Amino acid sequence: MADNLSAVVKDGEIQSSTASQISLSKAKEKGSPSALDKDAFLQLLVAQMKYQDPLEPTQNTEYVSQLATFSSLEEMQNLNAGMTLQRASGLVGETVLIKAVNSATGGTEYAQGMVDYVVYENNKAFVSVNDSLYSIDDVYQVVDQTYQAAYDTAQKFMEALNSLPKVENITLGDSENIENLRTVYNNMNSYGQSFLPEGTNELLTSYVNKIHQLKLAEEAASKTEETENTTEKVEG
Repeated sequence: MADNLSAVVKDGEIQSSTASQISLSKAKEKGSPSALDKDAFLQLLVAQMKYQDPLEPTQNTEYVSQLATFSSLEEMQNLNAGMTLQRASGLVGETVLIKAVNSATGGTEYAQGMVDYVVYENNKAFVSVNDSLYSIDDVYQVVDQTYQAAYDTAQKFMEALNSLPKVENITLGDSENIENLRTVYNNMNSYGQSFLPEGTNELLTSYVNKIHQLKLAEEAASKTEETENTTEKVEG
């Protein structure tokens, strides 16, 4: 009968180092109770043989039937384990969202990050995210890279926009930042802009218009000053 697999998968390939070289303490804290495995099944079978009624012993055909059932169960477990390993190894390099229950506190913990490698031990797969190990069952979403890039851009855009003073308080010293924000916004496609809160374009436009007004006022004041200087020179 096949032994439990124990391997590290990185970049889609099984590495030479074994899972026993990697600490699974964090994963075990987040993991769920293990299911009945083949060793437990055999122990139950031995116990049944040991404590059977000697006056009415179990027929050999019944043991054969149980062993056949066990063999079928083990094949299914091995097949499922192989599919789990394939699924987990396919996540290497992907950004995932983790939703796990902390067995110590009972609270739900969330994590997001790229899967660096996969640990496989006792027919269970664990993904490494942000230097922590999580059960493959705790991965509840794989983040599309296009989505992630658009989300990150929108988040940084809003942080920069919200860092500006109120529209009525801006000065020409804010013009470069506002012009940069307008450029970033114009370079976004409709998908990227969909991650921005409603009214973002209107708010940004009010900043751009305010800067335009300040520049016009500065130009007008400069022309008035030039005119006054010219008049003084003529009169002088």
